[in-house]
Amino acid sequence: MRWGWLHDAGRISGCTKVIGIDIVDSRLDLAKELGATDVINSKDVDVVKAVQDLTGGRGVDWAVDTTGVTSVMENSIKVLAQGGTTATIAVTAHHIDVDTWNDLCVDDKKIVGVNMGDSIPQIDIPRLIDFYKMGMFDFPKTEKFYKFDQINEANADSRSGKTIKPILVIDEDYKPGE
Repeated sequence: MRWGWLHDAGRISGCTKVIGIDIVDSRLDLAKELGATDVINSKDVDVVKAVQDLTGGRGVDWAVDTTGVTSVMENSIKVLAQGGTTATIAVTAHHIDVDTWNDLCVDDKKIVGVNMGDSIPQIDIPRLIDFYKMGMFDFPKTEKFYKFDQINEANADSRSGKTIKPILVIDEDYKPGE
């Protein structure tokens, strides 16, 4: 699960345990730097077992999938504690299999879709700026700007994990607020 800003958000929200899961070690290192209490390289271990071990067999209350990869989305359900919720925020054509009896009914788990974070930009953007100014939201570490003619490099860096959020600058003369 690519996390980036989610570590800061978890810490800001008062989460006592924030587990970052990825297949790229440099992103896991960044996750720790940004507030993850634990990290798991899902290329090396069974994610569900690792989360169970980290939570004393309980599972997590919240999981967020940003990949849209079927196995990752399904694992985000499996790692939930009873009553837990997973949010899928990736736009994907992939599908998941859900055990509606055990997962949704017996264990009272929830799956929610998220579009734009259910935020109110007029309220949430100033709050994020305040968190950034207080040193609690270090989003610049997850972003890198690329000129538009570097689009292939931006894509390659995103795929490799070198850059979490590549930002393409189309008009280099544009200055915000002008």
